Amino acid sequence: MTSKQEANQIASFDAVVIGAGFSGMYMLYRLREAGLSTRVYEAADGVGGTWYWNRYPGARCDSESIYYNYTFSEELYREWTWSSRYPEQPEILKYLNFVADKFNLRTDIQFETRVQAAHYDEDSKRWQISLNDGTCVSAKYFITGVGCLSASNLPKFNGLENYKGDWYHTGHWPHTKVDFTGKRVGIVGTGSSGVQAIPVIAAESAHLTVFQRTPQYSAPARNHPYDAEYIREAKENFHEIKKQIRESAGGAPAEVPTKSALEVTPEERLAKFEEAWEVGGQGIFTSFYDITINPEANELAAEFIRSKIRSIVTKPDVADKLMPSYYYGTKRPIIDTDYYETFNRDNVSLVDVKKNPIAEITETGIRTSEGEYELDAIVFATGFDGMTGPLLKMDIRGKDGVSLKEKWNGGEDTRTYLGVANAGFPNFFMITGPESPSVFSNMPASIEQHVEWVSDCIEYMVANNLETVEANVEAEEAWSKHCREVAEATLFTKTESWYTGANIPGKTRRFLIYLGGVGAYRQKCTEIAENGYEGFTFERSTADIQGSIK
Repeated sequence: MTSKQEANQIASFDAVVIGAGFSGMYMLYRLREAGLSTRVYEAADGVGGTWYWNRYPGARCDSESIYYNYTFSEELYREWTWSSRYPEQPEILKYLNFVADKFNLRTDIQFETRVQAAHYDEDSKRWQISLNDGTCVSAKYFITGVGCLSASNLPKFNGLENYKGDWYHTGHWPHTKVDFTGKRVGIVGTGSSGVQAIPVIAAESAHLTVFQRTPQYSAPARNHPYDAEYIREAKENFHEIKKQIRESAGGAPAEVPTKSALEVTPEERLAKFEEAWEVGGQGIFTSFYDITINPEANELAAEFIRSKIRSIVTKPDVADKLMPSYYYGTKRPIIDTDYYETFNRDNVSLVDVKKNPIAEITETGIRTSEGEYELDAIVFATGFDGMTGPLLKMDIRGKDGVSLKEKWNGGEDTRTYLGVANAGFPNFFMITGPESPSVFSNMPASIEQHVEWVSDCIEYMVANNLETVEANVEAEEAWSKHCREVAEATLFTKTESWYTGANIPGKTRRFLIYLGGVGAYRQKCTEIAENGYEGFTFERSTADIQGSIK
C-alpha cells in the first residue's frame, strides 16, 4: 500500500462487495450471517442493480416471475406476491427494495459510491480498494456483483454533441416519466430493450422511426395477471419449485425436449411450434433438443417465426425488412408484447441502417446514406459491453501488479476458473463472471448458486485458518478450454451478437458463457468443493483469524 493510500484509508473490512442488485444484496446477507464485516458499494442511490437503471418504457423481465426471485428464504418467497407472469421494472425494483428492508441490508451498503480501483497487496494479503471520493478501504475478500450487462454501450455517432433535441439510453433512463406525446421519436437498436420499448413509445408518440441494423426473432410473451389459486399453489410447492430451478438446464422448471425437430412429421412439428407460440415465452427455443446444435433443425424454427412475421405485418416491404436470416436463438431469444403488430401502425416507420447506415446525428435528427429524419427525441437502445465490460471498466490488479485487463489481454484471452475466480488474483471472487452460465440462465438462480458457493468457500477458509485462496493456472486453462468446446458444439459461436462482443467495435470475438446447463454446473461446483476445492491453492494463515468471526 502506498503512503497516499495509507493516508486516505478510512476503514477495514473482512469483505467488500461491489453492486447492490440481486448479487450484491444476497452476498451481503450471506457474509453477515457468517459473521464477517462486509461493506457493499453501489453507484446508484438505491438498491436494484440493473433494475434500478433500466427504467425505459416497456422494461420487463423475460423469465417468469415465480422463478425470477430469491429462493434462499421460504419466508421471503411466501411473503411476496407477483402480479403477473412477466413483471415490469417498477414491480421488480419494488421486490428488491422489499428484500433490502426485510433483511435490513441498507445499513451495510454505501450508495452513490463507485469503486475505481482494487489492488491486491501481497505483503498484507489484503485488497486496497479506491473509491471515487478519493478514499481507500481495505478488505480481505474482494467480490464483484456488477452484473454481466451493466456497462452501457453508446456507439460513437458523429455529431451527437450537436443534436438540439432530447436523447436517452435505455440503460440509463430518467427516474421521472419521459413524455413522448406529440413528438417525432427515433429509436436506434432492436435488441431486447428496443423490442420492449418500441410498442410503448409508438402508442404515445406522434411518429416513431425505428432504425434497425439487424432484425430479430421474437415470440409473444402472452403476459397475463396471476390468479390467486396459481399463486397459492406456487407458494405451497416452494420446495419442489426450488429443487426444479436448481436442477434445471436454464434455471427455471421446463420440460426437457427428447425429440429432434427432424424426426417428427411436418404436421407434428408445426403443431409443437404453434402450441409454443400460443402459450408464449421461450417455448419455441426449447421445443426440440437440436434447435441450437443442428442447422437444419434451427432453420425449421427460424422459418416458422418468419412465417408469423409475414402473417402479422400487413406491409410486405416492411415485413421483408423484419425477416432475420441468422441462426434462430443465437442472439438473445426475445419475447415481446405486440412488437411485430406495431409496424402496422400508420405512425411507425422502419429504416434498414445496415443497407443505409447512419452517417451522422444532425442538429435536428438522424441522417442516413439515403436521407435525413427530423426528430424531437432519440432513444438509443444500443445495449451493453457485455460479460467483460463491467469488470474491465475498473482497475483490478492482482499479484505483481498485473491488471485483469492485462491478464485477459483486453478480452482477447479471457479465462477464468468456473467463472468465479482467476489465477493470480487471491481472494477475488466474481458473481456470474465470464465462463459461468450467467446470462444464459434465469439470473437469480445462477446468482444464488455463486453466492452460496463463494460464502461456503470463505467459511471453509475461516474454519481451517486459511489466509488466501487462488485458482490454479492449470485448472483455469482446463475450464476455459471446456467452455469453448461446449460452445463450439452449438450454433451460438456461428453468429455475431453481444454474446460474442460483436456489438463493440474492436472487441475480440469470444463466447464467454458456459452452455453446459445450470444444474450440471451446480453439480460440478459442488464436487470441486467436496474434493477440498480441487483446482484451488490455499495459503495457511500465520495468525489466528478466528477472532474476525463473531
